[in-house]
Amino acid sequence: MQFGCIRWLATAALACAATGAQAEWLKATSRHFQIYSNTSTESINALATKLEQVDGALRRISGIKDGNETAANPVTVYVLESPAEIQRLIRSDNVAGFYVGRANGAVAFTPRRSGDGQLDPQLVLFHEYAHHFLLGQSNVAYPAWLSEGYAEFVATARFPKDGVQIGAPAQHRAYGLLDAAKLPITTLFAPGPKLTGIQTDQIYGRGWLLTHYLIFGGTREGQLATYLSALDAGMPPLDAAQKGFGDLKQLDRELDAYLRKSKISAMTIGSARLPQVSIAVRPLTPGERALIPMRIVSTRGVDGKTAKPLYTRAAAAAAAYPGDAVAQGWLAEMAYDAGDDAGAEAAADRALAADPKSVQALLYKANIRLRPLVSASAPASDKRWGEARSWIIKANRVDPDAAGPLVAFYDSFQAAKAPPSKSAIVGIHRALELAPQDDGLRFRSARQFLVDGKADEAKRTLRPLAFSPHAPTGNPAARLIAMLDKGATGPAALAVLDAEAEMENAKAGAGGKSTD
Repeated sequence: MQFGCIRWLATAALACAATGAQAEWLKATSRHFQIYSNTSTESINALATKLEQVDGALRRISGIKDGNETAANPVTVYVLESPAEIQRLIRSDNVAGFYVGRANGAVAFTPRRSGDGQLDPQLVLFHEYAHHFLLGQSNVAYPAWLSEGYAEFVATARFPKDGVQIGAPAQHRAYGLLDAAKLPITTLFAPGPKLTGIQTDQIYGRGWLLTHYLIFGGTREGQLATYLSALDAGMPPLDAAQKGFGDLKQLDRELDAYLRKSKISAMTIGSARLPQVSIAVRPLTPGERALIPMRIVSTRGVDGKTAKPLYTRAAAAAAAYPGDAVAQGWLAEMAYDAGDDAGAEAAADRALAADPKSVQALLYKANIRLRPLVSASAPASDKRWGEARSWIIKANRVDPDAAGPLVAFYDSFQAAKAPPSKSAIVGIHRALELAPQDDGLRFRSARQFLVDGKADEAKRTLRPLAFSPHAPTGNPAARLIAMLDKGATGPAALAVLDAEAEMENAKAGAGGKSTD
Protein backbone atom coordinates (compact mmCIF):
# COMPACT_ATOMS: atom_id res chain seq x y z
CA MET A 1 0.00 0.00 0.00
CA GLN A 2 1.16 3.50 -0.74
CA PHE A 3 0.04 6.57 1.13
CA GLY A 4 -0.09 9.96 -0.49
CA CYS A 5 -1.69 13.35 -0.04
CA ILE A 6 -4.43 14.87 -2.15
CA ARG A 7 -5.25 18.56 -2.18
CA TRP A 8 -8.49 19.04 -0.29
CA LEU A 9 -11.20 20.84 -2.26
CA ALA A 10 -9.24 20.72 -5.49
CA THR A 11 -11.36 20.77 -8.62
CA ALA A 12 -12.46 17.22 -9.41
CA ALA A 13 -12.12 16.06 -12.99
CA LEU A 14 -14.44 13.08 -13.34
CA ALA A 15 -14.87 11.89 -16.87
CA CYS A 16 -15.76 8.68 -18.63
CA ALA A 17 -13.53 7.48 -21.43
CA ALA A 18 -15.28 7.64 -24.78
CA THR A 19 -15.06 4.74 -27.14
CA GLY A 20 -15.87 4.33 -30.76
CA ALA A 21 -16.77 0.66 -30.35
CA GLN A 22 -20.36 -0.27 -31.17
CA ALA A 23 -22.67 -0.64 -28.17
CA GLU A 24 -24.79 -3.76 -27.62
CA TRP A 25 -26.36 -5.45 -24.63
CA LEU A 26 -23.64 -7.35 -22.80
CA LYS A 27 -23.29 -9.29 -19.57
CA ALA A 28 -20.05 -9.22 -17.58
CA THR A 29 -19.55 -11.87 -14.92
CA SER A 30 -16.84 -11.64 -12.25
CA ARG A 31 -16.41 -13.12 -8.78
CA HIS A 32 -18.65 -10.62 -6.98
CA PHE A 33 -20.72 -9.01 -9.75
CA GLN A 34 -22.99 -9.60 -12.71
CA ILE A 35 -23.32 -6.51 -14.88
CA TYR A 36 -25.84 -5.87 -17.65
CA SER A 37 -25.13 -2.89 -19.88
CA ASN A 38 -25.87 -1.68 -23.39
CA THR A 39 -22.28 -0.68 -24.11
CA SER A 40 -18.95 -1.79 -25.54
CA THR A 41 -16.89 -4.73 -24.32
CA GLU A 42 -14.16 -2.32 -23.20
CA SER A 43 -16.55 -0.22 -21.10
CA ILE A 44 -18.28 -3.09 -19.31
CA ASN A 45 -14.95 -4.79 -18.68
CA ALA A 46 -13.58 -1.56 -17.20
CA LEU A 47 -16.58 -1.20 -14.87
CA ALA A 48 -16.33 -4.80 -13.69
CA THR A 49 -12.60 -4.39 -13.10
CA LYS A 50 -13.09 -1.24 -11.03
CA LEU A 51 -15.80 -2.85 -8.91
CA GLU A 52 -13.63 -5.90 -8.25
CA GLN A 53 -10.67 -3.70 -7.38
CA VAL A 54 -12.78 -1.76 -4.90
CA ASP A 55 -13.95 -5.02 -3.34
CA GLY A 56 -10.36 -6.25 -3.12
CA ALA A 57 -9.20 -2.98 -1.57
CA LEU A 58 -11.95 -3.08 1.06
CA ARG A 59 -11.03 -6.63 2.02
CA ARG A 60 -7.36 -5.72 2.29
CA ILE A 61 -8.09 -2.67 4.45
CA SER A 62 -10.63 -4.40 6.70
CA GLY A 63 -9.16 -7.89 6.86
CA ILE A 64 -12.56 -9.36 5.90
CA LYS A 65 -12.03 -12.60 4.03
CA ASP A 66 -13.61 -13.50 0.72
CA GLY A 67 -15.56 -16.69 1.39
CA ASN A 68 -17.33 -18.96 -1.04
CA GLU A 69 -20.70 -17.60 0.12
CA THR A 70 -19.79 -14.13 -1.14
CA ALA A 71 -18.86 -15.43 -4.57
CA ALA A 72 -22.02 -17.54 -4.70
CA ASN A 73 -24.22 -14.47 -4.25
CA PRO A 74 -22.94 -11.77 -6.61
CA VAL A 75 -24.50 -8.32 -6.87
CA THR A 76 -26.37 -7.78 -10.13
CA VAL A 77 -25.77 -4.32 -11.59
CA TYR A 78 -28.04 -2.88 -14.28
CA VAL A 79 -26.51 0.06 -16.15
CA LEU A 80 -29.21 2.32 -17.58
CA GLU A 81 -28.62 5.05 -20.11
CA SER A 82 -29.39 8.16 -18.05
CA PRO A 83 -30.48 9.44 -14.64
CA ALA A 84 -33.94 10.05 -16.13
CA GLU A 85 -34.33 6.29 -16.67
CA ILE A 86 -33.29 5.63 -13.07
CA GLN A 87 -35.84 8.18 -11.84
CA ARG A 88 -38.64 6.65 -13.92
CA LEU A 89 -37.73 3.22 -12.58
CA ILE A 90 -37.81 4.23 -8.92
CA ARG A 91 -40.49 6.89 -9.44
CA SER A 92 -38.49 9.65 -7.79
CA ASP A 93 -36.97 12.85 -9.17
CA ASN A 94 -33.99 12.99 -6.82
CA VAL A 95 -32.17 9.68 -7.21
CA ALA A 96 -28.90 9.15 -9.07
CA GLY A 97 -28.78 5.38 -8.52
CA PHE A 98 -29.99 2.87 -5.95
CA TYR A 99 -29.38 -0.52 -4.38
CA VAL A 100 -31.76 -3.17 -3.07
CA GLY A 101 -30.59 -5.96 -0.75
CA ARG A 102 -32.59 -9.16 -1.27
CA ALA A 103 -32.36 -12.80 -0.29
CA ASN A 104 -32.81 -13.83 -3.92
CA GLY A 105 -30.02 -11.55 -5.09
CA ALA A 106 -28.90 -8.00 -4.32
CA VAL A 107 -29.30 -5.57 -7.22
CA ALA A 108 -28.00 -2.10 -8.04
CA PHE A 109 -29.20 0.31 -10.71
CA THR A 110 -26.85 2.96 -12.03
CA PRO A 111 -26.89 5.36 -15.01
CA ARG A 112 -24.12 5.45 -17.58
CA ARG A 113 -23.77 9.21 -17.22
CA SER A 114 -24.75 11.88 -14.71
CA GLY A 115 -27.31 14.61 -15.18
CA ASP A 116 -26.90 18.30 -14.54
CA GLY A 117 -26.10 18.95 -10.89
CA GLN A 118 -26.21 15.25 -9.99
CA LEU A 119 -23.59 13.04 -8.40
CA ASP A 120 -21.23 11.08 -10.59
CA PRO A 121 -22.74 7.60 -11.25
CA GLN A 122 -19.49 5.86 -10.30
CA LEU A 123 -19.47 7.62 -6.94
CA VAL A 124 -23.05 6.52 -6.25
CA LEU A 125 -22.37 2.93 -7.31
CA PHE A 126 -19.31 2.62 -5.09
CA HIS A 127 -21.22 4.21 -2.19
CA GLU A 128 -23.96 1.59 -2.57
CA TYR A 129 -21.49 -1.28 -2.84
CA ALA A 130 -19.83 -0.12 0.37
CA HIS A 131 -23.22 -0.50 2.08
CA HIS A 132 -23.55 -4.00 0.64
CA PHE A 133 -20.04 -4.85 1.81
CA LEU A 134 -20.64 -3.63 5.38
CA LEU A 135 -24.06 -5.27 5.58
CA GLY A 136 -22.38 -8.51 4.57
CA GLN A 137 -21.06 -8.82 8.11
CA SER A 138 -24.23 -10.50 9.29
CA ASN A 139 -24.41 -9.50 12.95
CA VAL A 140 -22.26 -6.38 13.11
CA ALA A 141 -24.15 -3.17 13.95
CA TYR A 142 -22.92 0.01 12.27
CA PRO A 143 -24.36 3.37 13.41
CA ALA A 144 -25.59 5.85 10.83
CA TRP A 145 -22.50 8.07 10.85
CA LEU A 146 -20.19 5.12 10.22
CA SER A 147 -22.44 3.39 7.71
CA GLU A 148 -22.76 6.53 5.60
CA GLY A 149 -19.28 7.86 6.38
CA TYR A 150 -17.64 4.62 5.31
CA ALA A 151 -19.76 4.52 2.15
CA GLU A 152 -18.61 8.07 1.31
CA PHE A 153 -15.02 7.07 2.09
CA VAL A 154 -15.28 4.26 -0.47
CA ALA A 155 -17.33 6.26 -3.00
CA THR A 156 -14.43 8.53 -3.96
CA ALA A 157 -12.21 5.64 -5.07
CA ARG A 158 -9.81 6.59 -7.85
CA PHE A 159 -7.90 4.46 -10.30
CA PRO A 160 -4.30 5.43 -11.01
CA LYS A 161 -2.29 3.53 -13.59
CA ASP A 162 -1.73 0.70 -11.14
CA GLY A 163 -4.35 -0.42 -8.61
CA VAL A 164 -6.92 1.62 -6.71
CA GLN A 165 -6.74 4.64 -4.43
CA ILE A 166 -9.05 4.84 -1.40
CA GLY A 167 -9.61 7.93 0.73
CA ALA A 168 -9.81 10.77 -1.81
CA PRO A 169 -11.66 13.90 -0.61
CA ALA A 170 -15.46 13.82 -0.55
CA GLN A 171 -15.73 16.98 -2.66
CA HIS A 172 -19.48 16.54 -3.07
CA ARG A 173 -19.94 17.01 0.70
CA ALA A 174 -17.96 20.26 0.82
CA TYR A 175 -20.96 22.53 1.44
CA GLY A 176 -22.23 20.54 4.39
CA LEU A 177 -18.73 20.36 5.83
CA LEU A 178 -17.57 23.94 5.27
CA ASP A 179 -20.44 26.32 4.59
CA ALA A 180 -23.31 25.07 6.74
CA ALA A 181 -23.83 25.30 10.48
CA LYS A 182 -21.78 22.49 11.95
CA LEU A 183 -23.56 19.37 13.17
CA PRO A 184 -23.07 18.93 16.93
CA ILE A 185 -20.91 15.92 17.72
CA THR A 186 -23.63 14.55 20.02
CA THR A 187 -26.09 14.62 17.12
CA LEU A 188 -23.58 12.75 14.96
CA PHE A 189 -23.45 9.89 17.45
CA ALA A 190 -27.14 10.03 18.47
CA PRO A 191 -29.03 11.63 15.56
CA GLY A 192 -32.59 11.00 16.68
CA PRO A 193 -35.60 10.60 14.36
CA LYS A 194 -36.08 14.20 13.16
CA LEU A 195 -33.16 15.62 11.18
CA THR A 196 -33.34 18.52 8.74
CA GLY A 197 -32.09 18.05 5.19
CA ILE A 198 -28.79 19.78 5.91
CA GLN A 199 -28.32 17.74 9.10
CA THR A 200 -28.82 14.54 7.13
CA ASP A 201 -26.24 15.75 4.59
CA GLN A 202 -23.86 16.40 7.46
CA ILE A 203 -24.32 12.87 8.83
CA TYR A 204 -22.84 11.79 5.51
CA GLY A 205 -20.17 14.50 5.37
CA ARG A 206 -19.16 14.61 9.03
CA GLY A 207 -19.39 10.82 9.09
CA TRP A 208 -16.93 10.71 6.19
CA LEU A 209 -14.61 13.11 8.03
CA LEU A 210 -14.60 11.03 11.22
CA THR A 211 -14.15 7.79 9.28
CA HIS A 212 -11.23 9.29 7.37
CA TYR A 213 -9.68 10.69 10.56
CA LEU A 214 -9.89 7.38 12.41
CA ILE A 215 -8.23 5.58 9.50
CA PHE A 216 -5.57 8.14 8.59
CA GLY A 217 -5.30 10.46 11.62
CA GLY A 218 -2.90 8.13 13.40
CA THR A 219 -3.76 9.10 17.01
CA ARG A 220 -6.81 7.03 17.92
CA GLU A 221 -5.89 3.46 17.08
CA GLY A 222 -8.25 0.86 18.54
CA GLN A 223 -10.87 3.36 19.67
CA LEU A 224 -13.36 2.55 16.92
CA ALA A 225 -13.31 -1.14 17.88
CA THR A 226 -13.93 -0.23 21.53
CA TYR A 227 -16.84 2.00 20.53
CA LEU A 228 -18.44 -0.65 18.30
CA SER A 229 -18.05 -3.31 21.00
CA ALA A 230 -19.82 -1.04 23.47
CA LEU A 231 -22.68 -0.49 21.01
CA ASP A 232 -22.90 -4.21 20.35
CA ALA A 233 -23.17 -4.82 24.08
CA GLY A 234 -26.25 -2.58 24.15
CA MET A 235 -24.70 0.59 25.61
CA PRO A 236 -26.57 3.81 24.70
CA PRO A 237 -24.99 5.59 21.71
CA LEU A 238 -23.50 8.57 23.54
CA ASP A 239 -22.19 6.40 26.38
CA ALA A 240 -20.60 4.08 23.81
CA ALA A 241 -19.04 7.06 22.04
CA GLN A 242 -17.55 8.37 25.28
CA LYS A 243 -16.26 4.92 26.18
CA GLY A 244 -14.62 4.56 22.79
CA PHE A 245 -13.39 8.09 22.09
CA GLY A 246 -13.25 9.81 25.47
CA ASP A 247 -13.99 13.54 25.59
CA LEU A 248 -16.28 14.14 22.61
CA LYS A 249 -15.64 17.89 22.57
CA GLN A 250 -11.93 17.19 22.16
CA LEU A 251 -12.69 14.77 19.33
CA ASP A 252 -14.82 17.47 17.70
CA ARG A 253 -11.96 19.99 17.90
CA GLU A 254 -9.61 17.45 16.33
CA LEU A 255 -12.05 16.90 13.48
CA ASP A 256 -12.27 20.66 12.86
CA ALA A 257 -8.48 20.88 12.69
CA TYR A 258 -8.34 17.87 10.37
CA LEU A 259 -10.88 19.50 8.05
CA ARG A 260 -8.79 22.68 7.85
CA LYS A 261 -5.74 20.82 6.53
CA SER A 262 -4.84 21.76 2.95
CA LYS A 263 -4.02 18.16 2.07
CA ILE A 264 -5.31 14.83 3.32
CA SER A 265 -3.93 11.34 3.07
CA ALA A 266 -5.12 8.61 0.74
CA MET A 267 -4.13 4.99 0.32
CA THR A 268 -3.07 3.46 -3.00
CA ILE A 269 -3.14 -0.33 -3.22
CA GLY A 270 -1.21 -1.62 -6.20
CA SER A 271 -2.57 -4.33 -8.46
CA ALA A 272 0.01 -6.81 -7.15
CA ARG A 273 -1.60 -6.55 -3.70
CA LEU A 274 -5.13 -7.06 -5.00
CA PRO A 275 -6.77 -10.36 -5.99
CA GLN A 276 -6.43 -11.22 -9.64
CA VAL A 277 -9.53 -10.11 -11.53
CA SER A 278 -11.18 -12.55 -13.94
CA ILE A 279 -14.04 -11.22 -16.05
CA ALA A 280 -16.12 -13.02 -18.67
CA VAL A 281 -18.05 -10.81 -21.09
CA ARG A 282 -20.66 -12.11 -23.52
CA PRO A 283 -23.46 -10.65 -25.64
CA LEU A 284 -26.96 -11.34 -24.40
CA THR A 285 -28.74 -14.09 -26.26
CA PRO A 286 -31.48 -12.91 -28.65
CA GLY A 287 -34.11 -13.96 -26.10
CA GLU A 288 -32.38 -12.13 -23.25
CA ARG A 289 -31.91 -9.07 -25.42
CA ALA A 290 -35.62 -9.04 -26.30
CA LEU A 291 -36.66 -9.20 -22.64
CA ILE A 292 -33.98 -7.15 -20.88
CA PRO A 293 -36.02 -3.88 -20.79
CA MET A 294 -38.88 -5.73 -19.10
CA ARG A 295 -36.52 -7.72 -16.90
CA ILE A 296 -35.08 -4.51 -15.45
CA VAL A 297 -38.55 -3.25 -14.51
CA SER A 298 -39.55 -6.65 -13.13
CA THR A 299 -36.41 -6.84 -11.02
CA ARG A 300 -37.07 -3.40 -9.58
CA GLY A 301 -40.59 -4.54 -8.66
CA VAL A 302 -44.15 -4.34 -9.96
CA ASP A 303 -47.59 -3.87 -8.44
CA GLY A 304 -51.19 -4.59 -9.35
CA LYS A 305 -51.23 -1.84 -11.97
CA THR A 306 -47.91 -2.50 -13.68
CA ALA A 307 -47.55 -6.30 -13.57
CA LYS A 308 -50.04 -7.25 -16.30
CA PRO A 309 -48.99 -4.70 -18.97
CA LEU A 310 -45.35 -5.65 -18.39
CA TYR A 311 -46.14 -9.35 -18.73
CA THR A 312 -48.12 -8.76 -21.92
CA ARG A 313 -45.10 -7.07 -23.51
CA ALA A 314 -42.74 -9.75 -22.25
CA ALA A 315 -44.88 -12.64 -23.48
CA ALA A 316 -44.96 -11.15 -26.97
CA ALA A 317 -41.20 -10.58 -26.95
CA ALA A 318 -40.39 -14.07 -25.59
CA ALA A 319 -42.65 -16.01 -27.98
CA ALA A 320 -39.89 -16.36 -30.57
CA TYR A 321 -37.42 -17.84 -28.05
CA PRO A 322 -39.03 -20.90 -26.41
CA GLY A 323 -35.64 -22.62 -26.03
CA ASP A 324 -33.93 -19.76 -24.18
CA ALA A 325 -33.80 -20.91 -20.53
CA VAL A 326 -32.94 -17.54 -19.06
CA ALA A 327 -35.54 -15.61 -21.05
CA GLN A 328 -38.24 -18.17 -20.21
CA GLY A 329 -37.26 -18.04 -16.52
CA TRP A 330 -37.64 -14.27 -16.59
CA LEU A 331 -41.01 -14.68 -18.30
CA ALA A 332 -42.17 -17.19 -15.65
CA GLU A 333 -41.52 -14.58 -12.96
CA MET A 334 -43.42 -11.87 -14.82
CA ALA A 335 -46.33 -14.20 -15.55
CA TYR A 336 -46.54 -15.20 -11.89
CA ASP A 337 -46.48 -11.56 -10.76
CA ALA A 338 -49.33 -10.85 -13.19
CA GLY A 339 -51.42 -13.69 -11.76
CA ASP A 340 -51.20 -15.97 -14.82
CA ASP A 341 -50.19 -19.22 -13.13
CA ALA A 342 -50.77 -21.32 -16.25
CA GLY A 343 -48.55 -19.01 -18.28
CA ALA A 344 -45.94 -19.01 -15.52
CA GLU A 345 -45.85 -22.81 -15.39
CA ALA A 346 -45.60 -23.10 -19.17
CA ALA A 347 -42.66 -20.69 -19.19
CA ALA A 348 -41.00 -22.48 -16.27
CA ASP A 349 -41.40 -25.82 -18.05
CA ARG A 350 -39.78 -24.39 -21.19
CA ALA A 351 -36.92 -23.04 -19.09
CA LEU A 352 -36.38 -26.41 -17.40
CA ALA A 353 -36.52 -28.25 -20.71
CA ALA A 354 -33.62 -26.06 -21.87
CA ASP A 355 -31.82 -26.04 -18.50
CA PRO A 356 -32.95 -28.52 -15.82
CA LYS A 357 -30.81 -26.61 -13.29
CA SER A 358 -32.62 -23.29 -13.61
CA VAL A 359 -33.09 -22.30 -9.95
CA GLN A 360 -35.47 -19.52 -10.94
CA ALA A 361 -37.73 -21.90 -12.87
CA LEU A 362 -37.68 -24.51 -10.10
CA LEU A 363 -38.74 -21.92 -7.53
CA TYR A 364 -41.59 -20.70 -9.71
CA LYS A 365 -42.79 -24.29 -10.12
CA ALA A 366 -43.03 -24.26 -6.31
CA ASN A 367 -44.68 -20.83 -6.15
CA ILE A 368 -47.33 -21.86 -8.67
CA ARG A 369 -48.28 -24.82 -6.47
CA LEU A 370 -48.17 -22.88 -3.21
CA ARG A 371 -50.45 -20.02 -4.24
CA PRO A 372 -53.73 -22.01 -4.53
CA LEU A 373 -52.95 -23.81 -1.27
CA VAL A 374 -52.58 -20.47 0.51
CA SER A 375 -55.73 -19.06 -1.14
CA ALA A 376 -57.75 -22.12 -0.08
CA SER A 377 -56.21 -22.19 3.44
CA ALA A 378 -55.36 -25.83 2.80
CA PRO A 379 -54.59 -27.77 6.00
CA ALA A 380 -50.93 -28.50 6.75
CA SER A 381 -51.72 -32.20 6.34
CA ASP A 382 -52.57 -31.73 2.65
CA LYS A 383 -50.00 -33.70 0.65
CA ARG A 384 -49.80 -30.94 -1.94
CA TRP A 385 -47.66 -28.89 0.46
CA GLY A 386 -44.99 -31.58 0.29
CA GLU A 387 -45.19 -31.72 -3.50
CA ALA A 388 -44.71 -27.94 -3.69
CA ARG A 389 -41.76 -28.10 -1.31
CA SER A 390 -40.15 -30.80 -3.45
CA TRP A 391 -39.47 -28.17 -6.12
CA ILE A 392 -37.80 -25.92 -3.55
CA ILE A 393 -35.65 -28.82 -2.41
CA LYS A 394 -34.59 -29.40 -6.03
CA ALA A 395 -33.57 -25.74 -6.30
CA ASN A 396 -31.56 -26.01 -3.08
CA ARG A 397 -29.75 -29.08 -4.36
CA VAL A 398 -28.79 -27.23 -7.53
CA ASP A 399 -27.34 -24.32 -5.52
CA PRO A 400 -26.94 -24.98 -1.77
CA ASP A 401 -25.44 -21.50 -1.27
CA ALA A 402 -28.45 -19.66 -2.71
CA ALA A 403 -30.50 -17.97 0.02
CA GLY A 404 -33.74 -17.82 -1.99
CA PRO A 405 -34.66 -21.53 -1.80
CA LEU A 406 -33.88 -21.63 1.94
CA VAL A 407 -36.24 -18.71 2.55
CA ALA A 408 -38.94 -20.19 0.31
CA PHE A 409 -38.76 -23.52 2.18
CA TYR A 410 -39.10 -21.82 5.58
CA ASP A 411 -41.92 -19.55 4.39
CA SER A 412 -43.87 -22.53 3.07
CA PHE A 413 -44.44 -23.69 6.65
CA GLN A 414 -45.68 -20.27 7.71
CA ALA A 415 -48.00 -20.28 4.69
CA ALA A 416 -49.36 -23.66 5.81
CA LYS A 417 -49.74 -22.35 9.38
CA ALA A 418 -47.48 -25.17 10.52
CA PRO A 419 -44.37 -25.16 12.75
CA PRO A 420 -41.22 -25.13 10.58
CA SER A 421 -39.21 -28.32 10.42
CA LYS A 422 -35.75 -28.48 12.01
CA SER A 423 -34.16 -28.26 8.57
CA ALA A 424 -36.27 -25.18 7.76
CA ILE A 425 -35.10 -23.49 10.96
CA VAL A 426 -31.47 -24.27 10.20
CA GLY A 427 -32.08 -23.05 6.67
CA ILE A 428 -33.49 -19.63 7.62
CA HIS A 429 -30.52 -18.84 9.84
CA ARG A 430 -28.18 -20.06 7.11
CA ALA A 431 -29.99 -17.86 4.60
CA LEU A 432 -29.20 -14.82 6.77
CA GLU A 433 -25.52 -15.77 6.70
CA LEU A 434 -25.72 -15.88 2.91
CA ALA A 435 -27.79 -12.71 2.40
CA PRO A 436 -27.48 -10.51 5.52
CA GLN A 437 -28.41 -7.44 3.45
CA ASP A 438 -32.10 -8.47 3.37
CA ASP A 439 -33.99 -6.79 6.23
CA GLY A 440 -37.07 -8.98 5.90
CA LEU A 441 -34.91 -12.09 6.16
CA ARG A 442 -33.24 -10.66 9.27
CA PHE A 443 -36.65 -10.23 10.92
CA ARG A 444 -37.59 -13.81 10.04
CA SER A 445 -34.41 -15.16 11.62
CA ALA A 446 -34.88 -13.02 14.74
CA ARG A 447 -38.49 -14.13 15.06
CA GLN A 448 -37.50 -17.77 14.95
CA PHE A 449 -34.92 -17.16 17.67
CA LEU A 450 -37.65 -15.60 19.81
CA VAL A 451 -40.01 -18.52 19.18
CA ASP A 452 -37.21 -20.83 20.28
CA GLY A 453 -36.64 -18.80 23.45
CA LYS A 454 -33.27 -17.43 22.37
CA ALA A 455 -33.63 -13.74 23.19
CA ASP A 456 -29.89 -12.99 23.12
CA GLU A 457 -29.56 -14.41 19.62
CA ALA A 458 -32.62 -12.43 18.53
CA LYS A 459 -31.14 -9.18 19.87
CA ARG A 460 -27.83 -9.86 18.14
CA THR A 461 -29.67 -10.51 14.88
CA LEU A 462 -31.74 -7.33 15.18
CA ARG A 463 -28.99 -4.96 16.31
CA PRO A 464 -27.78 -4.04 12.77
CA LEU A 465 -31.34 -2.92 11.99
CA ALA A 466 -31.55 -0.93 15.20
CA PHE A 467 -28.72 1.29 13.92
CA SER A 468 -29.82 1.38 10.29
CA PRO A 469 -29.59 4.91 8.84
CA HIS A 470 -32.62 4.10 6.68
CA ALA A 471 -34.87 2.76 9.42
CA PRO A 472 -38.34 4.33 9.76
CA THR A 473 -39.27 6.69 12.57
CA GLY A 474 -39.77 4.70 15.76
CA ASN A 475 -37.26 2.08 14.58
CA PRO A 476 -39.06 -1.22 15.32
CA ALA A 477 -35.82 -3.19 15.77
CA ALA A 478 -34.58 -0.71 18.37
CA ARG A 479 -38.00 -0.80 20.05
CA LEU A 480 -37.99 -4.58 20.16
CA ILE A 481 -34.47 -4.75 21.59
CA ALA A 482 -35.52 -2.33 24.33
CA MET A 483 -38.51 -4.55 25.08
CA LEU A 484 -36.32 -7.65 25.24
CA ASP A 485 -33.86 -5.85 27.52
CA LYS A 486 -36.76 -5.27 29.91
CA GLY A 487 -37.64 -8.95 29.84
CA ALA A 488 -40.50 -8.89 27.35
CA THR A 489 -40.99 -12.18 25.51
CA GLY A 490 -43.79 -14.13 23.89
CA PRO A 491 -46.75 -12.52 22.08
CA ALA A 492 -45.85 -8.88 22.81
CA ALA A 493 -42.39 -9.15 21.29
CA LEU A 494 -43.59 -11.27 18.39
CA ALA A 495 -46.36 -8.77 17.57
CA VAL A 496 -43.77 -6.04 16.96
CA LEU A 497 -41.76 -8.37 14.76
CA ASP A 498 -44.76 -9.52 12.78
CA ALA A 499 -45.93 -5.97 12.12
CA GLU A 500 -42.51 -5.02 10.79
CA ALA A 501 -42.24 -8.22 8.74
CA GLU A 502 -45.57 -7.37 7.12
CA MET A 503 -44.22 -3.93 6.19
CA GLU A 504 -41.04 -5.47 4.78
CA ASN A 505 -43.05 -7.92 2.68
CA ALA A 506 -45.17 -5.06 1.34
CA LYS A 507 -42.03 -3.13 0.40
CA ALA A 508 -40.55 -6.21 -1.26
CA GLY A 509 -43.69 -6.57 -3.33
CA ALA A 510 -43.26 -2.99 -4.51
CA GLY A 511 -39.58 -3.36 -5.31
CA GLY A 512 -37.88 -3.63 -1.94
CA LYS A 513 -35.90 -1.15 0.05
CA SER A 514 -33.11 0.93 -1.35
CA THR A 515 -30.27 2.77 0.26
CA ASP A 516 -28.76 6.07 -0.73
